[in-house]
Amino acid sequence: MPRPRRTPARVIRITHWIGALSMLVMIGSGWQIYNASPILPFTFPPWLTLGGWLAGGIAWHFAAMWVLMGAGIVYGTYGVVSGHFRRDLRLRGMGAIGRDMGLALRFRLSHTPGHYNAVQRLLYTGVLIVACLTVASGLSIWKPVQLGWLCWLFGGYDLARRIHFTMMALIVGFLVVHVVLALLVPSTLFGMVFGRRPAPHDPEAVR
Repeated sequence: MPRPRRTPARVIRITHWIGALSMLVMIGSGWQIYNASPILPFTFPPWLTLGGWLAGGIAWHFAAMWVLMGAGIVYGTYGVVSGHFRRDLRLRGMGAIGRDMGLALRFRLSHTPGHYNAVQRLLYTGVLIVACLTVASGLSIWKPVQLGWLCWLFGGYDLARRIHFTMMALIVGFLVVHVVLALLVPSTLFGMVFGRRPAPHDPEAVR
């Protein structure tokens, strides 16, 4: 009898999609807020923004932030208690990361359902850290007086705002890579949506 393949737990799937949707809302509304006072010599096209104007962007941004934080707390608690972080996201050595990165760049990196390779572990762990820094830096520029200590940790309001923008850019980059990889290996998307993998005879199950 073939060994059952692991699939994402329900709590991981639910928090994943809640977090993804919340992040998209925060990016679109964040670009609307950015356009009101750019820190770089460009602005985002209106069709890419959410909120219509500054106050609308702020309302959407903070509504999505609280949802994202709630999903993050649930996911983080589950990750620690269930051993998900230790079992699935613990970083591999530099040798394994370099090997898998080379295979990925040559489109030769295989994917085993339920197994996270060294590149995935690095990316997923990295984006979790970036997400925490994004929320923390966002809180520091939202309440620079009440959370003065947090704003100070980020080097002051102006630097905190630049850090927040940089973290957002990293998340956008991660999302692009994440979507491309999911399209290259559709079985991973199948499992994250339906909670199960394609049947063993499906070619996608062994890609």
